[in-house]
Amino acid sequence: MTSSRTAWHVVEAPNAASLDDAEAWAYHGIAAVSEACQQDLFGHADLAQNARGVLVGMDNQQYTTKHRFVAVRDPASGDGVHPGASDVVGHAFIAMPEASNRHLAEIHVAVDPAHRGQGIGSALLASAEEVVAAAGRTQVIGEPMFAAEAPEGMDALTPSNGSGRVPADLPTTRFATRHGFALAQVSRKSVLDLPVDAARLARFEDESRAAAGPDFRLHTWQDEIPEEWLDGLAVLETRMTTDAPHGDLDVDEDVWDADRVRTFSEMQKRNRNGYLITAVEHVPSGALAGHSMLLYPLEDGPFAFQEDTIVLREHRGHRLGMLLKAVNLAELARVRPSTERIHTFNAEENQHMLAINVALGFRPAGGAAAYQRSLA
Repeated sequence: MTSSRTAWHVVEAPNAASLDDAEAWAYHGIAAVSEACQQDLFGHADLAQNARGVLVGMDNQQYTTKHRFVAVRDPASGDGVHPGASDVVGHAFIAMPEASNRHLAEIHVAVDPAHRGQGIGSALLASAEEVVAAAGRTQVIGEPMFAAEAPEGMDALTPSNGSGRVPADLPTTRFATRHGFALAQVSRKSVLDLPVDAARLARFEDESRAAAGPDFRLHTWQDEIPEEWLDGLAVLETRMTTDAPHGDLDVDEDVWDADRVRTFSEMQKRNRNGYLITAVEHVPSGALAGHSMLLYPLEDGPFAFQEDTIVLREHRGHRLGMLLKAVNLAELARVRPSTERIHTFNAEENQHMLAINVALGFRPAGGAAAYQRSLA
């Protein structure tokens, strides 16, 4: 796409009280840029942010401090006081964890494809890094997506563990390396086209139940997590930060508690998302041994997201990962039969989970490159 040159400036996005607020122009503009970027990259907007998600996310800063900047065209075409959503040509998002990893900041930069090549991304990054540095954060992580892995023989970046290949000629690759970021990890994006044959899912479930034996019991929850399991789910989410592979990313344990799980659930309601969680209980101890989550918009489209799946290290070897995913997929087919596809991301070095996904029918559909840079 050919970029059109325009005058612009960068401002911090105002915090809006609602999407009808006059100050919400930036949130609507961020959503429009996100959709344009996703359409340009994947040919669909399943992974695009919507304005409601931006609003709800910025309103919740209990565990993460967040800032947003927008690049706005000059002159603006809004109401004479505020720019309009169509004036936003790029945005930057900053997330700084507060419960743990206080050395870290995540920065996401996106520029409307029609306005790239004018220094907008660099200006947004500079504004974001000023905030990060002032907060005393010493490591910055960014994770742009890409549409297809580089085949053998094509110039590519590869992390130190050798898992995953990011095309070297991508604008995001050039942007990251030009600004001093190093590739720390590659995740594979996969898509599962639905429906999955019910008999096939039942076979996976039966085989996995047989391997698991009587020491494990399943629980499935829709849009609400029973109080008695909040602490157990918090343990699983904490262990996601220690048991799952992180490549060369400089991340520490991120401790969850029951209140944080409650906050997550409330956030999904406010975002108008539904979710299914299938968890497995270790019967002898009464503790949760793993879980898998599917998340889906209640209004926006026929797609879903495979979110966290974990089996604690001490309970692996019983085919619990396949059991959790197969049961959750069967439940999704029952409660939301309109779902046409599921998106997910997995670290390329997580071969066991990738093998489960492939067996279920997931196909490669691009990926995400996690870049890291020290500000110290």
